[in-house]
Amino acid sequence: MKILVTGVKGQLGYDIVNECQKRNIEAIGVDIEEMDITNATQVCDVITQAKVDAVIHCAAWTAVDKAEDEVDMCRRVNRDGTENIARVCEALDLPLMYFSTDYVFNGQGEMPWKEYDFREPLNVYGQTKYEGELIVEKLKKHFIIRISWVFGLNGNNFIKTMLRLGKERGEVSVVNDQIGSPTYTYDLAKLCVDMIQTQEYGTYHASNEGYCSWYDFACEIFKQAHMNVKVTPVDSNAFPAKAKRPSNSRMSKDELDKHGFKRLPTWQDALERYLKEINSL
Repeated sequence: MKILVTGVKGQLGYDIVNECQKRNIEAIGVDIEEMDITNATQVCDVITQAKVDAVIHCAAWTAVDKAEDEVDMCRRVNRDGTENIARVCEALDLPLMYFSTDYVFNGQGEMPWKEYDFREPLNVYGQTKYEGELIVEKLKKHFIIRISWVFGLNGNNFIKTMLRLGKERGEVSVVNDQIGSPTYTYDLAKLCVDMIQTQEYGTYHASNEGYCSWYDFACEIFKQAHMNVKVTPVDSNAFPAKAKRPSNSRMSKDELDKHGFKRLPTWQDALERYLKEINSL
């Protein structure tokens, strides 16, 4: 099997290419230098010439607050870029895997969001990812995978920020009124490479098992890192942001179960392995 992976410089794209290589699956990793997804002609040329069996589309605009000011650019990447890829996949009859987000929901309540619940994004980023979903779900051969609170080796994330602030300040304030599940890209990549080799098309939620607040997450980071850092719980009003965040990012994994895919390990287990990995670098 031969797979084209967009966004190879990001946390997830990097891990998916590595996972493919471990399994002797040929992976062509591209980023903006090799294939600008907003350029329809370039997208068509690169995918067609690569002669691949599937496309895993990780590239996205993920600067959530910046998106509120740069709406057009965010939409060009998340909606139009996705449409350019989807069009080529449809023409070549290729499966397309697209990554979306818990931000497509309105973030209210306390029940886990089911895969086919009504979508009502809270912010520009969520809206553009939702628009990307609408395009991808029209394809016969599609996987939509919603993820949340992502962390991986290649790039910045909440864990790296907490470790840095903990060392610099010895204390941090973290919101305790947003609940969700962290997602380790190493674990997610394994699931995605399993999935792309099947025909179990549809929409899935894939984050590490268990729920926590950002405050809980921070406490566990410092506990596992053996750092004596004071963590103060605060509500979201303490950190005013341009983009509204969902308070409920719990996601149901019913579709993973239904299609026979193994759920990801607990987020605490993922965190432990991740800390070992970054300490060994």
